[in-house]
Amino acid sequence: MAQPTVLHAPQRNPLAIPAVIVASLIGVILFIKLHGPPAQHAPEGRVIASIDLFFEDRADGAVVVRDAKNGAVVRELESGTNGFIRATLRGLVRERRIGDLGPEKPFRVTRWSDGRLTLVDMATGRVVDLPAFGQTQVEAFQSLLDAGGSSP
Repeated sequence: MAQPTVLHAPQRNPLAIPAVIVASLIGVILFIKLHGPPAQHAPEGRVIASIDLFFEDRADGAVVVRDAKNGAVVRELESGTNGFIRATLRGLVRERRIGDLGPEKPFRVTRWSDGRLTLVDMATGRVVDLPAFGQTQVEAFQSLLDAGGSSP
């Protein structure tokens, strides 16, 4: 009597999939390093109002918002408040650190004729289209624009 033939599935290397993922990520990172991130542009239209701002951390956890033109305090964001503003700025400041850029250049909040509101990091050129995050977040930055007596 003949012995039945048992076919075994080919053995797979358990590290193959993670290795492909890591290699792909390295490829994407190298591409971005060589060619730069995708271009980001401000909306088309005319500037309705704009203000350049500096954000300073205080020892008590508050953030002081100053007009870049005259140093006047626009607003003080108390500790534990204004989470969206803080998170957005934290991400932009992180990019500055990675790019070895300092705090010398301000951030610009702009209201456009098409109704959009943007935040631009003047050091990196990064543009944050605020309506993409919802009306409450737009209002948070609009309040800075209003408080600072913005100009076109």
